[in-house]
Amino acid sequence: MNRSHSSPLGLSDKESRPEGRSAGRPTKLDHWLVHQLSRRFDTSRVRFALWDEACTARAGRMPVTLRFGDRGALIQVCTHPEVNFGDLYSAGRIVVDGDLRVVLDEAYRHANRNPRLSRVLARLRASTSDLSDSRRNIHHHYDLGNEFYRLWLDPEALQYTCAYYADAAMTLQQAQHAKMHHVCRKLQLRPGERVVEAGGGWGGFALFMARNYGAQVRSFNISREQIAWSRDWAKAEQLDGRVEFIEDDYRNISGRYDAFVSVGMLEHVGRGNYRQLGALIKRVLTPEGRGLVHSIGRDRPRPLNPWIARRIFPGAYPPTLREMMEIFEPNGLSVLDVENLRLHYARTLEHWLENYEAQVDAIRSMFDEAFVRAWRLYLTGSNRAFEQGSLQLFQVLFSRSGMNAIPRTRAHLYASGD
Repeated sequence: MNRSHSSPLGLSDKESRPEGRSAGRPTKLDHWLVHQLSRRFDTSRVRFALWDEACTARAGRMPVTLRFGDRGALIQVCTHPEVNFGDLYSAGRIVVDGDLRVVLDEAYRHANRNPRLSRVLARLRASTSDLSDSRRNIHHHYDLGNEFYRLWLDPEALQYTCAYYADAAMTLQQAQHAKMHHVCRKLQLRPGERVVEAGGGWGGFALFMARNYGAQVRSFNISREQIAWSRDWAKAEQLDGRVEFIEDDYRNISGRYDAFVSVGMLEHVGRGNYRQLGALIKRVLTPEGRGLVHSIGRDRPRPLNPWIARRIFPGAYPPTLREMMEIFEPNGLSVLDVENLRLHYARTLEHWLENYEAQVDAIRSMFDEAFVRAWRLYLTGSNRAFEQGSLQLFQVLFSRSGMNAIPRTRAHLYASGD
């Protein structure tokens, strides 16, 4: 599956090819621009170099070097770093000699110290997405190929969402298994209950609910490749009579269910659609039905990093808890429990990165070097965002208002014997 000719990142041929550029000798302006960048960073951790300086291997506590390959790269980073840095790093026009995490940590530190929230909020709108937008955005990210994701996700359930490290020594596979149990316990799933899942990934969680909790599951997804994989998987495990995978948008869910669950889908819904989603949940839940939404979020309203939104996750938006309440408050839904798994997601991303780097040659053969570098940046940047608190991971448990069939303590969440 070599897709390098099709540029899955959306980079133009000119953007993705660094060769053939001639920067000439650095000018006084070039040195002045680098000096301005250096003033924003801790120079004991990160130093900047121009194209006439070689990057040399560094050890111990020596600073990481970020080297600009040409004058255009330097100017683009100075004018619009949040968008241009990712493309330039992917194309090899910016080279990081040392730990990429250090550079990103410094970038987040500078952004947090110098917030431009008023300008961001002026651009922020209550976005909505129709079905055609959703299909196009999901295809861009999730239909890169099942083989690609299988290389670095957990092999048992192919979970592309935050794991749950009940024990710090857990492997990725163990933590994803624990995450699925954690969600099922919050929902108090019982044998024979009807569950509807909005956004099912490769089907691992739907099959888990049927296999381990005896649930009858209908899972909605608009990724054609994921649906095909899920249906084959259900047949192989002889669970196709208890799990139905439906290639359709969540907005077309019908029927009545004891539980509604959405793990890692709300980020793609669009803020302007939250009330509509809540109305749908209210319509399909039984009187004693429960629901859980698991979503990347923010502490304050901010759009997704513009480079990630452009190249990796088009149409995505991580909401604040206040924004998520637009699902519940207008629709007679009562929040029962909120948990933030931010550091669990940071650890999940560490494991994904380890797996990704172990398979980097295979990934390069599927796509190209620009793709390899872009996804390295995406996974590393996401890890640092969760580690530093720029991103959160919210699990919100809810029911209809006044539903009293709920446990009085959280003891059931921490049962042993998984």
